[in-house]
Amino acid sequence: MRTGSEPTTARSPLRTRFWLSVWGLVWTIFGTVAFVLAGRPGWAAACAVLWLIVTVDMAMILRHMRQGPHYQPGPDVPPYRPPEHRNP
Repeated sequence: MRTGSEPTTARSPLRTRFWLSVWGLVWTIFGTVAFVLAGRPGWAAACAVLWLIVTVDMAMILRHMRQGPHYQPGPDVPPYRPPEHRNP
């Protein structure tokens, strides 16, 4: 429920998440290559799965960054009233 006291300058941590994803991408690629060269297929597969997860996460982060800011109600908009009746 919106209280009306949200900060007007709040920002999403998308840039931080992006750079953490880049860091994770570098390490998963390194881990995959290192375990393949060391002859450890199980660990290489685990790193490859993490590589895939990090890549998908990075794509979602980039998509959200390209969407830009979304409409947020200002301080002159009153808080939403909670629903009076809940259906089970």
